[in-house]
Amino acid sequence: MNSSFNAMSESLPAEIAAPERLSKTRPFYWSVRRELWENRSIYLAPLSVAAVFLLGFLITLIHFPAKMRALSRVDPARFHAAVANHYDFAAALMMATIIIVSVFYSVDALHSERRDRSILFWKSLPVSDLTTVLAKVSIPLVVLPLIAFAITAALQLTMLLLSSAVLLGSGLRVAPLWTQLPLPKMWLLVFYHLFTAHALWPAPVYCWLLLVSGWARRAVFLWAALPIVAIAGLEKVVFHTSHFLSLVALHLIGAGPADIMAPQTVFPTDPMAHIAPGQFLSSQGLWIGLAVAAVFLAAAVRLRRYQEPV
Repeated sequence: MNSSFNAMSESLPAEIAAPERLSKTRPFYWSVRRELWENRSIYLAPLSVAAVFLLGFLITLIHFPAKMRALSRVDPARFHAAVANHYDFAAALMMATIIIVSVFYSVDALHSERRDRSILFWKSLPVSDLTTVLAKVSIPLVVLPLIAFAITAALQLTMLLLSSAVLLGSGLRVAPLWTQLPLPKMWLLVFYHLFTAHALWPAPVYCWLLLVSGWARRAVFLWAALPIVAIAGLEKVVFHTSHFLSLVALHLIGAGPADIMAPQTVFPTDPMAHIAPGQFLSSQGLWIGLAVAAVFLAAAVRLRRYQEPV
């Protein structure tokens, strides 16, 4: 019987006779997909904001031909400022949206699986705590900026096409509009700003929220805010300064020192703005923040290893 079993095993295809060895990145990939399945607000919230903004933009197109006739008699700088205003606001709205979504997601990321007791099921799978935590932190640091960029680019392109259709319907030329709105450069600036000011720079804030999410049994947002308020209050009483609170706030909203963020004239999507990735990546404040974020992440991984449902 053993000889016949060995002969049968040898005749089986290789993919059946031996189990497929899982790729090291596959658990991470499916962990990220799990986050998107369980937290649909990650992409539904930016899409909803974009839809509402586009509706408002459609209403403003009623007066757009008359506005273009008036702008044709002013200098190019004023023409660009007036035309690009809606496009800058669309990008700013997406950036504000992902800040809000990132904060609420990070606060709930590790706490929700303990609250609904699903942590017992996920821990039974061959996925390490490190992989799970890295997948969760990739949402505010990678996934949300990518979603915001894609929606912003699609929204701005739709706005430009709708504006062109309205101008053509009114018998006006569209060349001045397209000349004053170099979308590829604007998109490059948006992409740069999203991943510098809204991903790498605020990383310690999101990692702190993730750590508290894995530790607190309830009222996660309260426990995340209390140490910040306490330290800020102590600094104010003792030194009469507010440096710590300003530092946290600037990291959260993506505002850093002017010499390392994109030097800008009006807004990061202004074509006259210049990006300085070398100065940003060589900033001492950036690397200190990333080191603090790494400490918070390591603590979150260790916490998840021993945490139970609440």
